[in-house]
Amino acid sequence: MADKQRENHREDVAGRANVEDTPELLAYYEDLERYKAGALWTVANKIEPWEPKSQSEPVVWRYKDLRRHVLRSVELVTPEKAGRRVIYLNNPGRTDVAAAVGWIYGGLQVMNPGEVASAHRHSASAIRFIMEGAGAYTVVDGHKMTLGANDFVLTPNGTWHEHGVEASGSPCIWQDGLDIPFVNAMEANFYEVHPDLGQAVGYEVDDMTRTWGNPGLKPMVGDGWNKGYSPMFKYEWVPTYESLQKYAGCTDGSPFDGVLMEYVNPATNGPVMQTLGASMQMLRPGEATKAHRHTGSGLYHVAKGSGHSIINGKRYEWAEHDIFCVPSWAWHEHVNGSDRDDACLFCLSDLPVMRALGLYREQAFGDNGGNQPIL
Repeated sequence: MADKQRENHREDVAGRANVEDTPELLAYYEDLERYKAGALWTVANKIEPWEPKSQSEPVVWRYKDLRRHVLRSVELVTPEKAGRRVIYLNNPGRTDVAAAVGWIYGGLQVMNPGEVASAHRHSASAIRFIMEGAGAYTVVDGHKMTLGANDFVLTPNGTWHEHGVEASGSPCIWQDGLDIPFVNAMEANFYEVHPDLGQAVGYEVDDMTRTWGNPGLKPMVGDGWNKGYSPMFKYEWVPTYESLQKYAGCTDGSPFDGVLMEYVNPATNGPVMQTLGASMQMLRPGEATKAHRHTGSGLYHVAKGSGHSIINGKRYEWAEHDIFCVPSWAWHEHVNGSDRDDACLFCLSDLPVMRALGLYREQAFGDNGGNQPIL
């Protein structure tokens, strides 16, 4: 079948593959296929593009649209049956791996008062960003944390963890973020259910935040902390917002991100986990940033305020608790829609992976005064 249509991504550029198909070559490719092999020059320009070409699309998941569907899941499925009652965010370009953007999974989880999801652990690293409700808690390796709105919580890879809502609480919704697609791509994912379906609380409630969350101080006990993730499993909203306000009072901020601060591992000053990073940025009233792009994907959660972002020349409006994504190497800039109040954006990213592997690259938009024209 020498006349069979085959891939041939030719480019008439010096140094790039530019081999014209001939009957002899087509027959040769057919022979190679029998041995589960192929000629690199037919696909080289495809698998090594001039610059990153993300399969992900910019998307805004509007909380006002999704919230009622998330709450309806409570009527349809129990945590015992679902394992985790989550409505996941499905990027149109990444449906094959159930990713919200790039190699990052995202979803909205809901639990009613008195409900507890079974304890489990997995190779994937995970975060929770609390959206609404009262009485939510998470237990990580025996450490229990109480959770409030806009708190950011870690459930690192390999740790036993479970989530619940106290009987005295109210329905709670939070955003999940995991590196499941990445770990699956590495063919390294394991999942276990706790043999007792739950774990005992072995420490004072909120002990890790009280131990590790003191500004400029860390505990001098034993050999310290030597695990690959932050010991501060919970980062509370109130001190985070206060820190942004203090920093805003003494800096012009980033031209691309406004007043930007990264959540860090207090033991190392590095990212909170080895594969997932997180940040919170404040856009001052009326602030409009310049555009840039970088390798690495971002899943944004609007913690406060409203505005819009321009991503690859298209405008995307957002409001409080909306979630939107910026694919890798996509031009993006942000605008606070209020001239009176600040806006805050939480971002979950894979930047720790990009930096650790030497793949991080950033570029400013050089034309039009640094702002993208709207397409």
